[in-house]
Amino acid sequence: MPDQALLDELLAVALEAAHRAGELLHGGRPADLGVAATKSSPVDVVTEMDLASEKLIVELIAERRPADGYLGEEGTERVGDSGVRWVVDPLDGTVNYLYGLPGWAVSVAAELDGRAVVGVVAAPVRGEVFQAVLGRGALLNGRPISCRPAAPWGQALVATGFNYVQPVREHQADVLRRLMPELRDIRRGGAAALDLCDVAAGRLDGYYERGLAPWDLAAGALVAREAGALTGGRPGAQPSGELVVAAPPGVFEPLQARLDTLGAWHD
Repeated sequence: MPDQALLDELLAVALEAAHRAGELLHGGRPADLGVAATKSSPVDVVTEMDLASEKLIVELIAERRPADGYLGEEGTERVGDSGVRWVVDPLDGTVNYLYGLPGWAVSVAAELDGRAVVGVVAAPVRGEVFQAVLGRGALLNGRPISCRPAAPWGQALVATGFNYVQPVREHQADVLRRLMPELRDIRRGGAAALDLCDVAAGRLDGYYERGLAPWDLAAGALVAREAGALTGGRPGAQPSGELVVAAPPGVFEPLQARLDTLGAWHD
């Protein structure tokens, strides 16, 4: 296990970064917020607040932990020499934020030698902060959380998300069309980090998505695992851009197998 004093320090930095960025985003959202740039498609947007949030987090981490590496969604990347790398989504759920919907969050994870050891997901509009440290369990607003007991397959409530590239979305819609009749229902929240945390909090029976980047899942996947969920990609694979699946034991296995059969891992 990593040194516990180091984990405590990383957690404190992650909580401070997520809290301060969340305050900036929640309290500083301009009434005339507009799109600053696009990424994979014209509907995959970046706002001025994504950039401001990343700048705040980068500067805070550089001040607190100058030897650490950093990987952020809005393009900031640096190589460190401490063995620690921060993987950050400064505004997960940008389209929700742009439209004034509450489903957005700040996601901050710390990796040690390539393994996520600390994760914080702050959702200011929901008044929620999820946190996890490797081997210590998961908390929501300071209280322990755990995922739901396994639901029968036909009664599972499962969340997903969709890529912004049109041909990929069309295939994902076809997978969804075939999967939905087998489940209780499908939810689409629009922020991967929050979907993973909602699995951890017992609000969902499972979650899957294709096309996630490391910053989308680093913190939320750790929270989910520490709450008792299993995470993976295709059978035998780790979560990746190819496919991410998260669910309690008993739901994870059939969901992962069915998604593999349906080809959810390819476009």
